[in-house]
Amino acid sequence: MSAVFILIGVLLQLFTATTGIGVNYGMTADNLPPPSVVANFLKTQTIFDSVKLFDANPDVLRAFANTGISVSVTVGNGDIPGLTNTVTARRWVADHISPFHPQTKIKYICVGTEVLFSKNDDWINNLVPAMRSLHYALNKAGFQDIKVTSAHALNIFRRDTIPSLMRFMVGYDQSFFAPLLQFHQRTKSPFMVNPYPYFSPDITRRLNYALFKPNSGIYDKYTKKNYTNMFDSIMDSTYTAMKALGYGNVEIAIGETGWPTQGDATSPFATMENAISYNGHVIKEIVSGKGTPLMPNRTFETYMFALFNENQKPGPLVEKYWGMFNPDLTPIYDVGLLRRGQSAPTPATPAPSSSKNFCVPKVDVSNTQLQSNLDYACGQEGIDCTPIQPGGACYEPNTLRAHAAFAMNTYYRTKGESYFSCDFAGTGQITTVDPSKLSQLPFRLKIPKRRTCVKLGYYYLSAECFKISFYMD
Repeated sequence: MSAVFILIGVLLQLFTATTGIGVNYGMTADNLPPPSVVANFLKTQTIFDSVKLFDANPDVLRAFANTGISVSVTVGNGDIPGLTNTVTARRWVADHISPFHPQTKIKYICVGTEVLFSKNDDWINNLVPAMRSLHYALNKAGFQDIKVTSAHALNIFRRDTIPSLMRFMVGYDQSFFAPLLQFHQRTKSPFMVNPYPYFSPDITRRLNYALFKPNSGIYDKYTKKNYTNMFDSIMDSTYTAMKALGYGNVEIAIGETGWPTQGDATSPFATMENAISYNGHVIKEIVSGKGTPLMPNRTFETYMFALFNENQKPGPLVEKYWGMFNPDLTPIYDVGLLRRGQSAPTPATPAPSSSKNFCVPKVDVSNTQLQSNLDYACGQEGIDCTPIQPGGACYEPNTLRAHAAFAMNTYYRTKGESYFSCDFAGTGQITTVDPSKLSQLPFRLKIPKRRTCVKLGYYYLSAECFKISFYMD
């Protein structure tokens, strides 16, 4: 499989000037371009309207001045206890905010990172007091437009299987989350979470659910909502836990989410294909504004993780490979992040023209999977499968493979001919040969009633997909 896939069509058509899509800009690497180059690239060539930093680096803050891109800065976990003191908080604002804002449009101060995950009581117990002190300091400095928040990992919940039963951890619900959410409600700041389906303990058995691929889904019998992807489930679980404490009206923001492209033997799901599928679908969901089953028609402010791979990051190998762009600013893969009119540099494997691509099932796909693909594609909004109904123009040949192929190709075309829209849990295949024009071949092919496949060059001819369909070898 090529290291670079270019996704085209529908995603680019969805993006507007304000998308709600930001990106985490980490700098634990020795090969990254200067912040001024990064700032200009994000402003002129991408759809990102905001960035989140893991510190308050003055060089980066200066670089984003007058770009119109919102910037979130982060207070280190170790600084949390000291910032409970209002004098210290005012000094921090004077040192890290006042020299830059409003020329650099600072939007959030993120106090700490996943403090509950750290299990450090000093950080945990002082988080909300530090947030209050910083909010006070911002108001005193005249920066009422800057909000204070903190990003949380998903260990904040009790473990449950359906969103409607999700609650915050026992022992932290009333002592930690109630005052935290009260602060957010009072200051009109968002509760920020870091949803990472990649780290789910269920990832091995529910990979398709995590990647937005065809799956059996999860039905919540209490809300009568069906969940077809883990992202929606996580967001609605967050909402349910907040609502149980009386704070369902607090906005939710996504501080980090993403998928790695590679790792070692301990991270088998860290692949380019999976990163394209997850990140592409998340971005499409966010910009569509369709929301979730319990929060319809909502757009969540989202920061994708991450802008670059970070070759000096400690920990397992996979920690270094979450980036979406190379140091030379070419995309590692393309999920529609470049502005309209901007084109990515030529990839290692050129993407074929979308007008000449067709999505068909692979030759060895089982009938069970074909039926699953057919049901999934025809069940999606905007997919017209009436031509393969009895009496329809494409009903014949009346075989499962032919009907599944029609549905898969219709889905692929409707979704903009992007790579992941022909994945179908690894059973779909993109080909450049038009199955409907095989009658123009300079020979006649006798097709027996039983299934037969004839190898021809790099393709297979199969009698059961459309009239004849091609499969890549």
